[in-house]
Amino acid sequence: MSDLHLQITNLCHHYGDDTRNEQTLNSVSLSLYKGELLGLLRPSGCGKTTLLRLIAGFEKPSEGSIVFQNQIISSSSFLLPPEKRGIGMVFQDYALFPHLNAWENVCFGLSQSQDKGRAIWLMQLLGLENLRKRFPHELSGGQRQRIGLARALAPGTSMVLLDEPFSSLDVEVRLRLRNELSRVLKTCSASGILVTHDPQEALGICDRVAIMREGLIHQCSHPLEILTRPKTPFVGNFVLQHNLIRISSDNGSYLTPFGNIVVKSHLIKESPQTLMIDDSSFEIIPSPAAKGIIKGKEFNNTSWVFRIEYCDQIVRVSSPLDSDLNIGDHCDLRFISGKYGYLFPGCITCLLK
Repeated sequence: MSDLHLQITNLCHHYGDDTRNEQTLNSVSLSLYKGELLGLLRPSGCGKTTLLRLIAGFEKPSEGSIVFQNQIISSSSFLLPPEKRGIGMVFQDYALFPHLNAWENVCFGLSQSQDKGRAIWLMQLLGLENLRKRFPHELSGGQRQRIGLARALAPGTSMVLLDEPFSSLDVEVRLRLRNELSRVLKTCSASGILVTHDPQEALGICDRVAIMREGLIHQCSHPLEILTRPKTPFVGNFVLQHNLIRISSDNGSYLTPFGNIVVKSHLIKESPQTLMIDDSSFEIIPSPAAKGIIKGKEFNNTSWVFRIEYCDQIVRVSSPLDSDLNIGDHCDLRFISGKYGYLFPGCITCLLK
């Protein structure tokens, strides 16, 4: 496609010279289109930092290739130096030079003869024009992050890599900056890859989101598709915080400790093993003799969310704010009839009964 900006194909990586070492990336394939913001959503230790380092040119893949603007920039036999890639990077810790002021930091990647017009424009675009002479220690976290973004874009780069750029900011500043990010990239006609561990952040501002785990891509889709059609139980559990319930079968019927499941038989291609449902799918029935025990309780804006141990598994259940249940109380759980869930393998829609 003409608007394909970055193509990653079957990328593998392991640390050390021994190919038997555990892989940090395992046949990762991703595409990025011009003007797109792609989210990389992951738990800790899944290989996201390695992937950014491979794209930036700080690491070499053991297999696969990276093509940027129709040019191979990385493969097992070739590595284009980072300074020749034209890819900017915004770090989690800002990585500003403490002895340079804001303007000097923004212009750091520019040669003496290079036009400074884009840097001036970026300072204005990001509301930094009055901070030109301030040093990093004189700036707030949000201002330093803006300086980092301006520096990444100043050389005319058409793509930036953002490594958890908002994680150290307070909530108000984080919300404001992440809402500005897409606007700034589109104004600069730039693409971006945003690494985050916050599902709300990724789904809220990214055009597409890739969910990684243990060096594998589990799903790369538009946010709405991830919310409505998660491809694996991990996606549903990690991204949507849904419950994963073990199921058993009996003569074509599917059973759980909390109730039965109704599913159209022609949809079943292989025997389902897991039911995925949200925390509003249960009814809590307090009872001192019940087998369920409340292990945790947290406030969630409009409800309480209880962590309940039941039949050797932990489930999350929401309950109205006027609930008087507490940690240590016993209760039974049953499905709310008519709620929907998904069966895996297959991501098959089913009805709770």
